[in-house]
Amino acid sequence: MSKFDVFLKDLEGASVLELNELVKAIEEKFGVSAQAVAAPASTDEGAAKEEQSTYTVVLASAGEQKIAVMKIVKEVLGLGLKDAKDLVDAAPSTLKAGMKKEEAEDLKKKVETAGGKVELK
Repeated sequence: MSKFDVFLKDLEGASVLELNELVKAIEEKFGVSAQAVAAPASTDEGAAKEEQSTYTVVLASAGEQKIAVMKIVKEVLGLGLKDAKDLVDAAPSTLKAGMKKEEAEDLKKKVETAGGKVELK
């Protein structure tokens, strides 16, 4: 039998008014509050979200150097020339999905160096 069993048994028969008085007495005796503490609101949405683990690389635009971008897309994704051309011509288009952050940033850097515009989602 727990040391609180007798105390809890006495509380079972108490009215709401008596329970309210008990809470007030505990608050005064121990200097505590029974009010719920609200969590601080986050002003930065980015801090509230977990960092993404996978990214989708989207070619937003081929830019002025379309052929250079086509070569990078062909090389990095292992596509044939026609497939790479079709992908670049269809911009905005998804180049690759489910990439790790480092790989996605590397692909983005290569395409942007060639003159294209890339978004990570």
